[in-house]
Amino acid sequence: MSTVSLKHIYKIYDNSQNAVDDFNLEIADKEFIVLVGPSGCGKSTTLRMVAGLEDISKGELYIDDKLVNDVEAKDRDIAMVFQSYALYPHMTVRENMAFPLKLRKVDKAEIDRRVNQAAEILDITQYLDRKPKALSGGQRQRVAIGRAIVREPKVLLMDEPLSNLDAKLRNQMRAEIIKLRQRINTTFVYVTHDQTEAMTLGDRIVIMKSGIVQQIGTPKEVFEAPVNLFVAGFIGTPQMNFFKGQLEKTADGYCVRCMGAEIPVERGKAEQLAARGQKDGAVIVGVRPEHISLKTSDGTAIEAETEVCELMGSEIYIHANVGSGADKQDVVMRISTIDLPDMYKDSIPFGTRLKFTFHSEMMHLFDPATEQTLFC
Repeated sequence: MSTVSLKHIYKIYDNSQNAVDDFNLEIADKEFIVLVGPSGCGKSTTLRMVAGLEDISKGELYIDDKLVNDVEAKDRDIAMVFQSYALYPHMTVRENMAFPLKLRKVDKAEIDRRVNQAAEILDITQYLDRKPKALSGGQRQRVAIGRAIVREPKVLLMDEPLSNLDAKLRNQMRAEIIKLRQRINTTFVYVTHDQTEAMTLGDRIVIMKSGIVQQIGTPKEVFEAPVNLFVAGFIGTPQMNFFKGQLEKTADGYCVRCMGAEIPVERGKAEQLAARGQKDGAVIVGVRPEHISLKTSDGTAIEAETEVCELMGSEIYIHANVGSGADKQDVVMRISTIDLPDMYKDSIPFGTRLKFTFHSEMMHLFDPATEQTLFC
């Protein structure tokens, strides 16, 4: 068992600033948890408190049901992989990976077994006799991970380990980490500001802002049911579109008047609104770019004027404006190139007038005052 429990954890610095505010999380054995959020949100500070590199101001931290607030980092049976590789340049890969075991005076035969096993898992056996300077960035990061896993820790902590790599290497290393967690029996806690890493790696994601947990859930849950405007805007690429709207009760349920169009609220979501006694009033309408479709025929549609088009291969991102004057709003559409109407196949010049719509079941509604979702 390698469980981690954080109960009402705070990190308060001398200037009385809360870097982490009432953090609560139960991490199951062998679970892969990702802490994600913008720079300065407290995710790395939380990780360092789990590692024992930062003191906990208030709260209780348990590893395998043992209170470890006052336990030294070296005695917590954890390992950490940092953003920088922190390899010894004068040592070979084998010596770098073996070093933490030598400090613990582990038997040489056992050291060789663990190093060889980790090298095989990470596909770096052929580099064991090389120095770090002879390796690429991705290979060095594998060595850093190998040095951590040879210790066979209960918990493996990773603090933005891929941020120094280029886009191609990041994609490769993400796949390597996914394969790694399937081959070693360890609980992972991973910190990143990259939502793509969070969505592809995590069993559950912890989204943070200004030291406060905004939402905890599976990638599917935080994408499909964000609890507030921040989560809705942070998760998803490009980010969710937000529009001003007016919610109205109808004989059949609810509808939203938005950008000159009347959009009925899907039945299941209308029942949620009715259950909470939702009244008519202003709302913020959220629609993801990939849930927008272009229309060429008449009917319920919203008009927009194209500003920029970005061809991304199989998709095109259309940046446009809706409305005019003080009511002018930006909208981003993410359209598959095979779904483009014939008239737009060749190009969509600046200033082109488009009509678009979206399915009501894909619509999110938020309270303008609290910024919380209306769909509970």
